[in-house]
Formats: sequence, structure tokens, C-alpha cells
Amino acid sequence: RVIAFLRFRPDLLFDFDPAHNPVAFPSPRSWEFAHRALEKFSERADLLTGALQACVGPAAGVELNAFISNLDQMPDLEAIVNGDDIDAPKEIDLQYAVASALVGHAIRAKKLADPAIVQGNILSYANKFPQREMGVMMVSDMHRAIGEDLFALPEFANWADKIADIMIFDHA
Repeated sequence: RVIAFLRFRPDLLFDFDPAHNPVAFPSPRSWEFAHRALEKFSERADLLTGALQACVGPAAGVELNAFISNLDQMPDLEAIVNGDDIDAPKEIDLQYAVASALVGHAIRAKKLADPAIVQGNILSYANKFPQREMGVMMVSDMHRAIGEDLFALPEFANWADKIADIMIFDHA
């Protein structure tokens, strides 16, 4: 479960800010401690969040606990990135989690030989969110991270056509 979370949020593998002098922070070693805490306290919800926060810090501990609580409801992100037909979750918090994770995948895809395939598949998935604004947020975040190259993808034009009614309005 820890590995699944770190694949979801790879930026949290190591997150140390010496200016804040944290007692606990995300690091490979502290994630091992979090794994042990999960094994020991998985049946004790009243203790689990505190134990995870003690291992990897307050924010990462809460995120990991929320991720694990919803793990069975999360769609397969690798399948989405590969272009499989996967439904979007109905719950807003899960939609947000999926959108954020897919933006991370789109950014990491820049290092691939052909990032357009992954980024195009993610753009195609943006149309599946029940709350279309979630797709708009995801594509906006992708644009900030990837830049103008996003507009050259054929999937972008398809996505833009489908959300035009919420993005374009008449001042008449």
C-alpha cells in the first residue's frame, strides 16, 4: 500500500525542508516505518493516523491514511495512462486525487521518447469526469506544467470541443 501511494504521489518519497525543522518528514527510511505502522495498526483506525503522522510527518501521514481508506475505489492509473477505457470515480475527493495523480503522470511523461501518447490518453480521460470542471482543472494544471505543446495534441482539440459550453460564454 505504501508503494501504491508513492506511485500516486512520487513527490513525497523525500520531502525535507530544513527551514521548518520537522520532527518527522517523508524519506525512504520513514516510509519503511510507515509500512511497519500500517502492518501493526491497520485494525486500529483510532491509532493509525497518528502513527503514520509520527513516521512521515503530519501532511504525508494524513494523505497516506486517506489514500489507503479509498484505495479500493481508485481507478487503475496505469490503465488510464495506457489508454484503457476506465470510468472516473463519482466521489469528488477521488476525482481530485485521480486528476492530481494524472497531472503527475503527464509531467513525468515528458522524459519518455513519445510523451504525446501518455499525455493524449490523459487528455482523453479528462472528458470522463462527472464534474467537468475537474477535467478543466486537470488540463489547466497540465498546461502550466507542460506548456504550449499540450495544445498541439489532437486529444486537446477533442477535449476543448466537449467543454466549450462551460468555458465560453456570450456577453450579449
